[in-house]
Amino acid sequence: MLESSFGLVFFLKIPRNESKIRTVYLRITVDGIPKETSTKRKWDSTRWDQKTERAIGTKEDARSLNFFLDSLILKVNEYKTEIMYSGKPITSEKVMDYVLGKITPRVKLLEEFQKHNNEMTALLGKGYAKGTLDRFTITKNHLTAFIKFKFKSTDIEFTDLNLEFIKDFEFYLRTVRNCSNNTTLKYIANFKKIVIRAIDKEIILKDPFKNFKGRKTKMVKKPLTTQELYELERHYFTTDRLNVVRDVFVFQCYTGMAYIDAYQLKKTDIKKGIDGNLWIMSERQKTNSTTNVPLLPQALKIIEKYKDHPLCLQRGTVLPVSSNQKMNEYLKEIAILCGFPFTLNTHMARRTFGSTVTLNNNVPINVVKEMLGHSSVKQTEAYAITEQATIGREMSLLKKKLNKDAPKISKTDIAVLSRLEKEIQAIKKKYNISS
Repeated sequence: MLESSFGLVFFLKIPRNESKIRTVYLRITVDGIPKETSTKRKWDSTRWDQKTERAIGTKEDARSLNFFLDSLILKVNEYKTEIMYSGKPITSEKVMDYVLGKITPRVKLLEEFQKHNNEMTALLGKGYAKGTLDRFTITKNHLTAFIKFKFKSTDIEFTDLNLEFIKDFEFYLRTVRNCSNNTTLKYIANFKKIVIRAIDKEIILKDPFKNFKGRKTKMVKKPLTTQELYELERHYFTTDRLNVVRDVFVFQCYTGMAYIDAYQLKKTDIKKGIDGNLWIMSERQKTNSTTNVPLLPQALKIIEKYKDHPLCLQRGTVLPVSSNQKMNEYLKEIAILCGFPFTLNTHMARRTFGSTVTLNNNVPINVVKEMLGHSSVKQTEAYAITEQATIGREMSLLKKKLNKDAPKISKTDIAVLSRLEKEIQAIKKKYNISS
């Protein structure tokens, strides 16, 4: 909210020695609270008009001083406008600090980015996951390389940020780094979080992202179909390495667990539910939301298979899950051996659970939401990719319903309609009606 009253006055401060040469002072008053400071300019009191608050005359020294004072007013008014748009209150102290250069310290962009990453590192496991930190680290590395590429510098000041910088960084990611549209916008979004943080800390006042536009390409991430999941489950691999990875993936398909949650799944997370059956009752690492998933027979079979696996016994985990990098590497190999025309990855298993295993088998979407640990049904809707077989099944049911509900015409009705048709034709003939 803008201040209720604002005043700005220039005046000559009377020195103790009563000299005619006096210092030009600036006084700023907001809501009755004054702050004043020296402009570090001196002027002859006989050539000063306090009514206009300007130097008298057209000589070069008078015009120079007046131009300086006008520039100072312009600077203050620009700051007032920025504060007004930010929705923060204006105070005489804040405006004076701005005039004196105290409110905009020369903070470096990459230094502030690193501070953010250091804070995130300290909070790992306390609200932040390592994957999130990794994404911000990669973004900072790209930004560092861009600044070196564009400005031949190791860093820039936050005050040098503008829309042109952001657009140039975007172009750099798309061309030099060869990033896809969505990957580029993810890095830009991470960068924007650092800028918003700087605005909150009043390092900068203007948002350089204000007029930046970016639109993500909508990606259709398909799950495995029922047939593909069936083929994967029954495929024999000659190496234990691939069999283990396949089993972990299939377990995810029947539980909806994300990679990190399957990796960390402890035997203590398997508990008996109110129905007397075994459930997974744990918290998702990504969101700390609770997930309660009844264990299907296929998942129980895999748990039983690996209960005495050396790695499970060593870690106290349910499954011998490899690193995410190794999992995805081996899943690519598995996809080729199964003859799939697409690449498998760990997240596809979660989508398969959300779509093929649950929604396509008429499990209500609000129930699927709870099992996936989503915060809203809208998140779950992205998983609702209906199989062709399901569409065919539903259309068959619709056909039967339409046939069943169609009105039946009796033989008597048909006879009446036939007689009426003959009578209409006779009338047309009698009165020579052609149509």
